[in-house]
Amino acid sequence: FLASKNGSNMQAIIDACADGRIPASPSLLICNNPTAFAAARARAAGLTVEILNGKTHPNPSDLDLAIEEALLAHQIDLVILAGYMKRIGKRVLSSFSNRILNIHPSLLPKFGGRGMYGIRVHQAVIQSGESETGATVHLVNERYDEGPILQQRSINVDSEDTPEALQQRTLVLEHSLYPDTIAKIAKGEIDLPDP
Repeated sequence: FLASKNGSNMQAIIDACADGRIPASPSLLICNNPTAFAAARARAAGLTVEILNGKTHPNPSDLDLAIEEALLAHQIDLVILAGYMKRIGKRVLSSFSNRILNIHPSLLPKFGGRGMYGIRVHQAVIQSGESETGATVHLVNERYDEGPILQQRSINVDSEDTPEALQQRTLVLEHSLYPDTIAKIAKGEIDLPDP
């Protein structure tokens, strides 16, 4: 996992591994924020936690290399972004091509791209007058939110929805969609493109 904040999607995936819905073993969290609740969640689940950020590695290429080395050292097969608020470096993108997943709180390609994260997405959905929104699990490439889509699920946008209410309803959706997508990958029901 790579996470920066709360790590609720990470927790949903850890729980799905623990109860057998995902036939996989989570082993590592790379976190750029030493005070993130995600780090406490990961430690409680027995994962190794490595804090790697601009303070530990001021040179971006050194940070990219450190993340790549940590992932390789732990023999990671699939990299799961769970609220990771930093751009993925070229080395990691290359070493884990078509093996890095992200979840986005909209029906991509709508409401994606640079600067579209968190509450901003839900504000934009409501302002646009959309009748539905949802969540998208996609592969990560060098362009924000433009990697191949693996799965999407939708919910209605209600007339009384606030951005905060919509964010909460979408997060519930994410907590089922993300583990389901990873389970399907692990079981061979979703084929990832060759690296």
